[in-house]
Amino acid sequence: MKKIFSRLLNHLITVLLYISGSITSLIVILIVFFLFSEGIGLFGKKPTEDGFIMAVNKSNTVNHLNAEQIKLLFDGEITNWSEFGGKNDSIILFRMDNITDYFTEEQIGENFENLPACISKVVDSIPGIVAFVGKHYIDKNFAGKELQVDKITVGDFMFGKLWFPTAHPVAVFGALPLLLGTFWVSIFAILFALPLGLATAIYIAEVAHPTVRNILKPVIELLAGIPSVVYGFFGLVVVVPFIQNAFNLPVGETAFAGSIILGIMALPTIITISEDAIRTTPRSMKEASLALGANHWQTIFRVILPYSSSGITAGAILGIGRAIGETMAVLMVTGNAAVIPHTLLAPVRTIPATIAAELGEASQGGLHYQSLFILGCVLFIITMIVNLAVEFISRRNRRVAS
Repeated sequence: MKKIFSRLLNHLITVLLYISGSITSLIVILIVFFLFSEGIGLFGKKPTEDGFIMAVNKSNTVNHLNAEQIKLLFDGEITNWSEFGGKNDSIILFRMDNITDYFTEEQIGENFENLPACISKVVDSIPGIVAFVGKHYIDKNFAGKELQVDKITVGDFMFGKLWFPTAHPVAVFGALPLLLGTFWVSIFAILFALPLGLATAIYIAEVAHPTVRNILKPVIELLAGIPSVVYGFFGLVVVVPFIQNAFNLPVGETAFAGSIILGIMALPTIITISEDAIRTTPRSMKEASLALGANHWQTIFRVILPYSSSGITAGAILGIGRAIGETMAVLMVTGNAAVIPHTLLAPVRTIPATIAAELGEASQGGLHYQSLFILGCVLFIITMIVNLAVEFISRRNRRVAS
């Protein structure tokens, strides 16, 4: 009877574990599906506001522009159509509010009944005009032509140099500054954290007294549990003012500050994994090295570190993954400037910080909302690549060990 009950219990536990694992896997798959389904609709859409078009004079030889060009046009940075390959005409901007500069209220009509005809006359009379008007004010007798705006493509999104998702009249979704800001901060964080973390791991595993080791290792592992906002406050109060004063900068919120904070946050991961990898070096290899006349440090650098290099590399990659996905600390100390970084002493913005800062103000289902989900997809792909790299290195390490 007891054997039957034990078998039933084991079978029930197995079924429960299977169901639990299946539900967890399904939830993860649904989350990923939701992430991509919400964002993928961005591509193939025009970046203009719904219900509005760009119109130009019929004599204008320019037929289409992309979002970045239109932004530069409406910002006044480009003032001649020749810069777009058109005629040598000055660009005249026209919005709906400007109609009163050309017609009186009586001519427009009390209920705007003459507004379509007035807009048509303005566009027809000014060769260099570009008008941003509502579609419902364009009738069949419209004397101008619609300026085609390039649709959003994957290439434009990934390699565009401007990120202005709320720009008017055309939103600009260029994620290159965010991608470069993320990699810029993460790479320099690892360059800062890896030597320090590896040195600490060597000390704990091979040099420190067992009593010191038993104290240091739990303390370092506890650092991973500190909330990121605490690191952000530390960076804002200590690191940012130090960088500002040391380099005589107008502001201290820079990529350098973000790299330092992310490096500190990555240290527990790097130290813990590297120390475990170092301690797995077979005792026979250490004793053989010492027996051949090598001293302790020669054994560390020529035997232990080469043997544990795969584990150390895995720790460094996981540290990079921690840095890439960090949000709050980076949001607080990097300055949040969506520009392509050229120096560590300039403000930058990362992908996680952008999502955290802008998602609350993006209207659900709009272009801005979808663009943030696409950034989430990009971040997911980067993180997946990091995890696959760790898995590949770990498997290679197990094959070598066996």
